Amino acid sequence: MHKTIISLICCLLPTFAFADTVKIHDNAPDSHIVVKGDTLWDISAKFFKDPWQWPQIWGLNKDTIKNPHWIYPGDVVHLDRTNGTLHIGKIKKVEETAEAGKSDSVKISPQVHVQGSEHNAIPSIPASAIEPFLSRPLIIEKDLLTNAPAIVGTYEKRVLLGSGDIAYANGLSKDHGVLWQIYRPGKTLLDPDNKEVLGYEAVYLGDAEVEKFANISTLKITKALKEINKGDRLIQASNEFAGSYIPRVPDSQIAARVISIYMGVSQAGQHSIVTLNKGLRDGLENGHVLALYRKGDVVKEKGETFILPDVRYGLLFVFRTFDKVAYALVMRTQLPVQLLDNALTP
Repeated sequence: MHKTIISLICCLLPTFAFADTVKIHDNAPDSHIVVKGDTLWDISAKFFKDPWQWPQIWGLNKDTIKNPHWIYPGDVVHLDRTNGTLHIGKIKKVEETAEAGKSDSVKISPQVHVQGSEHNAIPSIPASAIEPFLSRPLIIEKDLLTNAPAIVGTYEKRVLLGSGDIAYANGLSKDHGVLWQIYRPGKTLLDPDNKEVLGYEAVYLGDAEVEKFANISTLKITKALKEINKGDRLIQASNEFAGSYIPRVPDSQIAARVISIYMGVSQAGQHSIVTLNKGLRDGLENGHVLALYRKGDVVKEKGETFILPDVRYGLLFVFRTFDKVAYALVMRTQLPVQLLDNALTP
């Protein structure tokens, strides 16, 4: 249940200037009308060279605003060039009486802002890109799948199952509900530096719904992304959903590396998902922004060997953290992201 929230955005704006810490684009517009499909990151990028400098750009304190659901389609984002911040206004008609008569003009001005449902709010980053990674475990502990309920048989002894097929499983409990997700063990994630086991990837296969609980329960496959078979494991469906995060720089120096790219490919582009070898225990949090670096080439010149400087080429946005690893979305890149590239505090 969502209630209408009235907030005075102008009161959140600081009285001091941020012009020295953020850089405005030379061709930045004076304002932007928010439309469906916009993200807070993209809106910030229209005005500033570093959209991840979130608190400065919006004049917000990350300790005050935990979940930035306050911008909606139809709002106007206005750039204050004097202090280098953005704020929200509305387009409204005002009548100005001149000596020659009356004329209508359009004026953009900050005012009390009435929010609608959070479902209509503009997300920080593309929600569709990360939502599946929030509703599925994907990174698991060693024995989680081993001890999970398993599919032990199929209707009419079918070898492969798809959407609409019936399967039989043991170990299911009514206490966990009727909705389950189907997984298969994936690869082991190792730290490239010290070879520590950081976790295990689980391959998501599809969804199932229990039709009858028993010692051997009856399931119906409701969605199949890949072929499902006997031996595949069941985990209770998650209720997590894609939220909105405030992009910010980590408080400490993070030095992570890309250890996996979703779908098992060797390179990634913008809005691809990568796995990092750092997590909660290392101080990494949801919303942290990291800079991508490629190691400098080794070149030889007149018998001498030189190592060129590392090249910064993009930005990552961390959106889900586990104890030892984290998922990050590639927000900006000038080169293909490769395995073992560095991700550092900007």
